[in-house]
Amino acid sequence: MSAVDAGPRSLVRVAGLRIISTANAPQESVLVRDVSFSIGRGQVLALIGESGSGKTTIALALMGYARSGCRIARGTIEVDGTDVCSLGRRELREHRGRRVSYIAQSAASAFNPAKRIMDQVVESTVIFGRLSRAAAEQKAVGLFRSLALPDPDHIGRRYPHQLSGGQLQRLMAAMALMSDPTLVILDEPTTALDVTTQVEVLRAFKHAIRECGATALYVSHDLAVIAQVADSVVVLHHGEVKESGTSEQVLHAPVDPYTRTLLSAAVGLGNAGAPEPQSPPTEHRRPAILTVADLTVGYGKLDALGRPKTAALSGLTLSLERGTMLGVIGESGSGKSSLVRALAGIVPPISGSVLLDGETLAGRMDRRSPEQLRRIQIVFQHADTALNPAHTVGYILGRPLTLYFGLRGAARRQRVAQLLELVHLESAIAARRPGELSGGQKQRVNLARALAAEPDIMLCDEVTSALDAVVGASILELLIELRRRLGLTAVLISHDVSAVRETCDEVIVLYGGRVVETGTPRQLSERPLHPYTRLLMSCVPEMRRGWLEEVAADAAPPRIETPAQRQDLCGFLQRCPARIDGVCDQLPPPSTIRGEGRMILCHRPGNAPCPRDSSGWPRRAGEPSR
Repeated sequence: MSAVDAGPRSLVRVAGLRIISTANAPQESVLVRDVSFSIGRGQVLALIGESGSGKTTIALALMGYARSGCRIARGTIEVDGTDVCSLGRRELREHRGRRVSYIAQSAASAFNPAKRIMDQVVESTVIFGRLSRAAAEQKAVGLFRSLALPDPDHIGRRYPHQLSGGQLQRLMAAMALMSDPTLVILDEPTTALDVTTQVEVLRAFKHAIRECGATALYVSHDLAVIAQVADSVVVLHHGEVKESGTSEQVLHAPVDPYTRTLLSAAVGLGNAGAPEPQSPPTEHRRPAILTVADLTVGYGKLDALGRPKTAALSGLTLSLERGTMLGVIGESGSGKSSLVRALAGIVPPISGSVLLDGETLAGRMDRRSPEQLRRIQIVFQHADTALNPAHTVGYILGRPLTLYFGLRGAARRQRVAQLLELVHLESAIAARRPGELSGGQKQRVNLARALAAEPDIMLCDEVTSALDAVVGASILELLIELRRRLGLTAVLISHDVSAVRETCDEVIVLYGGRVVETGTPRQLSERPLHPYTRLLMSCVPEMRRGWLEEVAADAAPPRIETPAQRQDLCGFLQRCPARIDGVCDQLPPPSTIRGEGRMILCHRPGNAPCPRDSSGWPRRAGEPSR
């Protein structure tokens, strides 16, 4: 059955849906134009498209909700035989709490930081009288276990800040499934997760939804993720349906040119065979514009040896040549964002030095000169919190123009328009506030604000993590063009291995605040040396159904006890399937430079690639090949 065909087994039926914006009254603009589709019971339908295509607007409409300044103008929305558009306020509360549940993109902002996890997970179920508190907690623990959360019996006692992003995302899924909903809406639930966490969360989501027998609407711009979870797909562009059908048909035999454009962008980002950027030969290397030596960043009180209670970075050293792009990859919590914040002076380092063109930079931003501040600009990961919601885009972009170049009036407005054009936004955006923009539009404004200072070095902290494939590819192309045209030097922080592979000259792999391997993108993709790098590369999603079930799920080795004070041991020790017991748990890993200029921090004999089993995954020394 096609995604747009209604049938007797359809749980969800949407017909002729039109949603308009009244924000610019008396003129009205159409956000969603005559959209129709249906979802069969127990099926997963995906809405895909670029930022601003109407995906989330449609998803919210299934809950009977329209954002401020918007309204559902016409159309039919039926969920399990209920006409959603005809429900009153009290009936809508029942509909949202019982029939339909919503899993938001940002779990971190959805949880109340002042309340324990369990209190929030069971709250609506207890308030509506569906279960007693004890029964609700018992059910919650079962969901925690089903979603593969650690310590399911006690994790509910923690507060949100004590959990990782991936854990919070799964806990939000548990909250959504508490009422046994007939429809679950998942709105970009893995967009901000690193590749290894994304695999875990996707597995957990698929298992939990299947176990609960729920029907799901999955909103995403990640086509490789859609290939793993969706039975059918609806492609949206500017609020209109461009194509619909089974996931196999839409993703592998698209008919509409726009769908082919989306696929082309996604395949381009995942193309391991793409030519990688070329750095000058070693003998012709340019002088370093940025030099970092033995940088340590941490939080909390220092111990007797001057070490912080929590180390975000430990002894990091790197050199960045003018006009090159350095990629930094690793899981959440590996120290990537701490690195760019230390380089920008936002987080003062505990020890070590940062030199810009040979001049030592103060650790704190307020002790750097205006010119030093201008030369290093940071593009923050979360545009929602980086852009002041009270100001217009024109004002936000105009401030650095006045601060650094004294531009005012017409000259400032003209430069703002040029910056917006540079990041592929219309000049009319200047009159809007961040709250009126889509997530992708806000991130592009975030990028434009850094470009306004005309920096020598741009620190890009996960700049494409919230963008769809087409916009993300255009941003990466823009960075490459700026580098070529302006001689821009950049550090690209990312958990998207494909993005780094497409754009960077050199890559460093961080784990637990330490550099565990360096190399070119091609070297790391084709011949990763460190077991952790191998794990990262194996978790990059492929756009074919069944990949999620096939990807290596190598069990971690038995936990090994190590002295708490031995912070010099390998941070990957407890997870490493290639560790050498009696060596890795006793001695700090040596840092070795190989002949091709690659560095690896590992105990493997001769620092050679780890032995592989039949699936290509590392195995421990002495372990037979499987």
